[in-house]
Amino acid sequence: MKKTLYFLCLLLLAGHITVAQTKPDYSRITLVIHGGAGTITRDNMTPEKEKAYTAQLNEALKTGFAILEKGGSSLDAVEATVRVMEDSPLFNAGKGAVFTNEGKNELDAAIMDGKTLKAGAVASVTTIKNPVSAARAVMEQSEHVMLIGAGAEQFAKEKGLEIVNPSYFRTETRYRQLQEIRDREKTKLDHDGGSGSNEHIFTEGHKFGTVGAVALDAYGNVAAATSTGGMTNKRYGRVGDVPIIGAGTYADNNTCAVSATGHGEYFIRSVVAHDIASLMDYKGMSLQEAADEVVMKKLVKRGGEGGVIAVDRHGNIAMPFNSAGMYRGYIKKGKSEVAIYKD
Repeated sequence: MKKTLYFLCLLLLAGHITVAQTKPDYSRITLVIHGGAGTITRDNMTPEKEKAYTAQLNEALKTGFAILEKGGSSLDAVEATVRVMEDSPLFNAGKGAVFTNEGKNELDAAIMDGKTLKAGAVASVTTIKNPVSAARAVMEQSEHVMLIGAGAEQFAKEKGLEIVNPSYFRTETRYRQLQEIRDREKTKLDHDGGSGSNEHIFTEGHKFGTVGAVALDAYGNVAAATSTGGMTNKRYGRVGDVPIIGAGTYADNNTCAVSATGHGEYFIRSVVAHDIASLMDYKGMSLQEAADEVVMKKLVKRGGEGGVIAVDRHGNIAMPFNSAGMYRGYIKKGKSEVAIYKD
C-alpha cells in the first residue's frame, strides 16, 4: 500500500495523472479562436471587410463563452464556436470552403478532449453541414479516430447529423478563385487577391484558411477543435494537418490544447500541436515559450508559415504566428479581444 501511494505521488509530481476537479472555478474559463493566417495586412483590407470579420469572430467567441459561463464543457464550447465559423462564408470552412481542382468542396475537421485524450476527425467530406460535429460523433460514437469520404458521410447520416446537398457549400467568390488559379495551374492557399477581386469582402490577401477554437472549462478540462476547406485547386484527395491529431489539433489536460492554421504539409511534418505540448511536458516550458519555440523558430527554419492558438490548464493563452496576420481572438475573466494584424 505504501509503495502504491509512493508511486502515485511520483506520477502526480511528474504531471502524468490529472486529478479530477470537482468544484468548478469560473474565474479561469477561457476561449481562444482563430480564422486563418497569412498575408493579411491593412493594405489588403477595407473598413467593410474588417468590420465583417471582427463581427463574426466576436459572434463565435460570444457563442462559445456563453456555454462555459453556464458550466458547460470545453468540448461543447469549441464545437459550438467552430460551428459558427463553419456557417459563415467569410471563412474557408463549411459554407465558405474553397474548391478542389475537380470543382468540389472537400472538408476536414477534428476535435480532441484533453481530459480523456479521445479524439475524432473526418476528412474529404462533401455533404456534412458541420464537419466539426461529425468529428465529435466519430470520437464519441465510434471506436475510431478518423473517417474519410463516403464512409464518414454515411456514418454522419446514421448518427442523425445534418446532411446537405454539396451545392450548399458553393460561394461564387470561392468558385471564381478556382477559375483564376486553374488558368495558372498551380496550388493556391485559400485566397491571394486575384485581379478584379481585391475589392470583394472575402479577398483579404494570401491566406491559409482554417478555423479553430481551444477552451478551458470551469472543471479544468481543455479541448481543441479545428475545421477547414483545405487548399484551392487541391488534387488527388489531398488532406492537410487539420484532421491529423497532433499536427493541426491536440489537447491534453496535463499540458495544453492547440489548434493550428497554416501550410498543412509543414505542420504535419513538424507535428506542431503535439510538439508544443511535448515541450511543456518534457522540458517544463511555459505555454508561451513552447508555442514560440515551435511557431517562431522551428517552423520558420523549415519554411512553414502560419500560426496556432493554445490554452493551458491554468488559463494561460498563446497566439503566435509567423505570417503577416492571423484572424484571432480570446475571451476570459470578462475581457474579450479580437485582432487581425501583426501590430
